[in-house]
Amino acid sequence: MGNGNIRSRLFFKRAISGNLVVQGIRYAQDKFLLMLLMLCFFQNGRAQDKTISITIDDIPNTEMYEQNGFRSDLLLMLDALDVPFTIFINEDKIYKTRFRAKNEKLLEAWIANAQSLIGNHSYSHPRYSEVGYEAFMADVVKGEELSRDLAIKYDKELRYFRFPFNDMGKDSLQHHRMRDFMESRNMVITPFTIESSDWMFDVVYRYYIEQGELEKAKAIGEAYVQKTMAMVEHFETVAQTEHGRPMSHIYLCHDNRLNTDYLEEIIIRLKQQGYDIVDLDQSLEDPLYQLPDHYYRKWGVSWLYRWMASQKIRVSWMKQEPSLKDIESTYHEIIKKRQ
Repeated sequence: MGNGNIRSRLFFKRAISGNLVVQGIRYAQDKFLLMLLMLCFFQNGRAQDKTISITIDDIPNTEMYEQNGFRSDLLLMLDALDVPFTIFINEDKIYKTRFRAKNEKLLEAWIANAQSLIGNHSYSHPRYSEVGYEAFMADVVKGEELSRDLAIKYDKELRYFRFPFNDMGKDSLQHHRMRDFMESRNMVITPFTIESSDWMFDVVYRYYIEQGELEKAKAIGEAYVQKTMAMVEHFETVAQTEHGRPMSHIYLCHDNRLNTDYLEEIIIRLKQQGYDIVDLDQSLEDPLYQLPDHYYRKWGVSWLYRWMASQKIRVSWMKQEPSLKDIESTYHEIIKKRQ
């Protein structure tokens, strides 16, 4: 082969390579501009409105269902308010009482509701960091045996998953293994930005009701509402400071007696403060939910903290949260009494 042919081939390869580089740069520029346009659209559109989604874990509460004469007052309340909500199901609750058939009807009622989106919360609510990958994976699969059939019956998707305790694993290996597993099943790991330890308030609230101390129970319910609204304000400040704009929030709470009696008041106050209650699908359209998760510990912290690359900044914000010391103290006193 002559030198001229070699030079021609080299020139041809370089030309192709150069074109590919140029095309790659143009593609990257176009993609970057598209992302900027999406962010600008979101900032100038829906993100400027105050929105929040209601998500409810530990569905269905079959013990309370039996106590209330086989009626879910929480579901009835949400239905009356006509607001969208997302439920996260633990199917083992179907078998917590002897009324399996009625409990299955309760689960069906939650799924059938026109305003509900549905998600898997595992079968038996284990801690992933404690039981490990294989056992947790099996529990996730077992947790949708009834739900998936009911989802099909009511033409709904079962594609959301929320980790019990929001425990996504004890280290990055556990995190990444479970993310891969969820992706293989086309499941969306569901975040939250705001929660107010309603489970702890609920223990204290029910204790006072059981003791006949109704005024104390009422005070706990009102404190829960006040603390929740303070948490909303705190995480709004975090979003505005760290990301320069409001965001679409996701509130996490549980199917319990406390929310049966006080979630309505929280929803009313959110609306009074200008929030639209939107479904989870809409909230997750906020581009912030595409940010990388930098938090590889087992504790169930807000996604606003997970997105922070700096532990120092994360801890600084955590220290500014509204204090829960009073309810924590009362909660632990009650737990000791029951031991």
